[in-house]
Amino acid sequence: MIYFDNVAKSYGGHAALTDVTLGIQSGEFVSIVGKSGAGKTTLLRLLLAEEHPTSGNVFFESTNVHRIKQSFIPEYRRRIGTVFQDFRLLPNKTAYENIAFAMEAAGRTDEEVRSDVPQVLDLVDLASKALHFPHELSGGEKQRVAIARAIISQPDVLIADEPTGNLDPTNTYDIIQILKKIHDMGTTVILTTHNKGVIDSLKRRVITMEGGKVVRDDPEGKYIL
Repeated sequence: MIYFDNVAKSYGGHAALTDVTLGIQSGEFVSIVGKSGAGKTTLLRLLLAEEHPTSGNVFFESTNVHRIKQSFIPEYRRRIGTVFQDFRLLPNKTAYENIAFAMEAAGRTDEEVRSDVPQVLDLVDLASKALHFPHELSGGEKQRVAIARAIISQPDVLIADEPTGNLDPTNTYDIIQILKKIHDMGTTVILTTHNKGVIDSLKRRVITMEGGKVVRDDPEGKYIL
């Protein structure tokens, strides 16, 4: 489904990625680990067509990501939901409105919004907080809204970039359970995290990066750095 073919990326002579070749199959749950500066974020930015490789190619299914016409990039990105450490919620909108806004931006109808938003809020166990604003939610609840917003358009892939970085162990556990639930529904999940406990508990594929290179790729790995 996703394939990085001998990809390199440099910034002003600094190599952020070097000769990265890896594939991620449809329906996988993959964790990418590595210290800060290892190349994890650059890898994700290339997949999202936010950056272009210095050399090599990135494919999504049979499409070369960096040959997609600029006018079609938004449509492509709708196939990939993204969740970040800092939530990125709109502060003046409720949980319901934050999710609805993503649907409206994608051109969905009012009827679809009324049907789908309550369902996805229920999926992330936030039905009772639909009318709460971000400042009225805990960190874990904000992240669940962010996840709901990311999956509301039923993307093929969900990227979760350090989604538990600001959360306590209880909320971290809850977020990982939601990601597993989303994966079980058929979505490919790509997780980046520094949390050793999360990686070890998942017992799923772990790609380890170091100095812009893939140094390990374990089908049922642990956090080894």
